[in-house]
Amino acid sequence: MSLAVAIQMDHVASINIDADSTFMLAMEAQMRGHGLFHYEPDDLVFREGRLYAKAQPMEVRREKGNHHTLGATELLDLATVDVVLMRQDPPFDMAYITATHLLEHIHPDTLVVNDPKEVRNAPEKLFVTHFEGLLPDTLITCNREEIDAFRDEHGHIIVKPLFGNGGADVFHITPDDENLGALIEMFTSKYREPIIIQRYLPEVRQGDKRIILVDGEPAGAVARIPVKGDARANFHAGGGAQKTELTSRERDICAQIAPALVERGLTFVGIDVIGDYLTEINVTSPTGIQEINRLDGVHVEKMLWDAIERRHSEGHDRRAM
Repeated sequence: MSLAVAIQMDHVASINIDADSTFMLAMEAQMRGHGLFHYEPDDLVFREGRLYAKAQPMEVRREKGNHHTLGATELLDLATVDVVLMRQDPPFDMAYITATHLLEHIHPDTLVVNDPKEVRNAPEKLFVTHFEGLLPDTLITCNREEIDAFRDEHGHIIVKPLFGNGGADVFHITPDDENLGALIEMFTSKYREPIIIQRYLPEVRQGDKRIILVDGEPAGAVARIPVKGDARANFHAGGGAQKTELTSRERDICAQIAPALVERGLTFVGIDVIGDYLTEINVTSPTGIQEINRLDGVHVEKMLWDAIERRHSEGHDRRAM
């Protein structure tokens, strides 16, 4: 099976080939004989009912400083390719949402991974609220009285933007911290959305876990260890990678959310777990493949491409009936 694969991503020249998950997906696709095209979200063109991208044929290789070759730019009709990987990094803003609307014009005849409508409907810090008993105590609001009452109840709290990513603007507020008021003012001036506040989980000092799920099944996990003096374990915030095993609680969490992921066509998902609690479900551009591969001796990208090829084949069979 040889597929035409278009990858919607941040420019390939900017990626770190030792950490980037999209790079691993591209390498595996190329090894399987699939043809690759590269384009950025700003290269999308919707015209007369059809969706195009100003794309370039791409080859990749694990060679630092020389990891890609791009061909001549062409106006590529995305309805003529087999698979589109939606892999640009957040923020999950109106530009991101607009891209999901545009990609709906080709999905599912062209398989978009993940399903663009479901990506739009599943912001990581909101989607998780639909699973009872998995979240730590959580408040989503802009109301100062409610925030003060929540801190009075729990003491230590985490305050973060509802649509943030990579650990940016995540704050640990202690019971006697006098900066909460100024922090709320900063958030409400910077963001139009409500703020998310959660009970602080001290277990984060031992790290959180990024678990990769492929069609709802756990494919691997990595512990992310925060640097000393920081409550954020995200790799983008300097967190380190450590080998780990899934606990029975974490397997239960995966099993509880799996049916919703499969039903929604969310093939590639990364969840974050602290202690016994699920804190985020990342469906936009999950990371962690290379860290898991190195620590566990697995190939998560192979599992992902097996799932993508299976979904493509099933869709092709349905259309042929």
